[in-house]
Amino acid sequence: MPERWIEVRLLAPEPWCELIAEELATWTGGAAAFGRPSLGWPEAPAGQDWLRAFYPLERDSAGARGELERRLSALVERVDQPDLGPLRPLFRELPPEDWANSWRKVWRPFRLGRLVLADRAWQGRLRAGDLRLVFEPSGSFGTGRHATTRACLTFLQEQPLAGARVLDAGSGSGLLSVAAACLGAAHVQAFDVDERAAPNGSELAEWNGVQGTCVFQHSGFEALDGLSERFDILLANIYSDVIQRHAEDLRRVLVPGGRFAFSGCPSQHRLPTEQAIASAGLRLEDIRVRGRWHTFVGRRS
Repeated sequence: MPERWIEVRLLAPEPWCELIAEELATWTGGAAAFGRPSLGWPEAPAGQDWLRAFYPLERDSAGARGELERRLSALVERVDQPDLGPLRPLFRELPPEDWANSWRKVWRPFRLGRLVLADRAWQGRLRAGDLRLVFEPSGSFGTGRHATTRACLTFLQEQPLAGARVLDAGSGSGLLSVAAACLGAAHVQAFDVDERAAPNGSELAEWNGVQGTCVFQHSGFEALDGLSERFDILLANIYSDVIQRHAEDLRRVLVPGGRFAFSGCPSQHRLPTEQAIASAGLRLEDIRVRGRWHTFVGRRS
């Protein structure tokens, strides 16, 4: 049967989008998307952007909607900044659709470096040196085409991954974790607050034959408290305010000389994110820009 979903969307001031998106993601148990819902939708007013999140129809009720409205009001009160203003979520039931397969209408296999991302039905030809990564978009963040994901996939292909231990903070669809394993990592530990991320990642690892290498966990940053090992490579493709808040925690689980790539930072948050990385004792070596998105690359001193 087609899955039924509710879309919640709102306009938010750009400087506060990530904070609000985190609140939406926490409440829905998934992720939040930036940008207008479709090309036919009007552009956001200057200085604002659309935020959208989704939750199953069976969770919908007047009480649930009221709870989100109260949480957003409480967020505005905590921030106590006049430019944030009231946040007015709009709710819409999406038409019935087989979301598990509708991605096939628009998603196509593509190449990035030596990686060829293709669905299970693909029968194309590989070039010498190509590495096929079986991938199909899921309900968790990560289709492979977003600028932040592509930046992290490029970073992974630059690293000496043979035998490496990799941590993927905010694993989403599991694409980065599985790519690291396919590129030679010996162990990949991943976590995400999205309850769908761990099963999606585990399934993706199985499709690519690296299920014994990848461990996916449904958790936030408390996952780091239970880790006894340290990692050679660290990936965090998440909201930049989360990177700012947990930069020291991330440094702690990285071996001296270990490399990192922190992505998901929009241009307006570049400076505070850069400062948080430096304050945590991480050496920033490069800032890679794709459109408005910044990826911070460096190592632990």
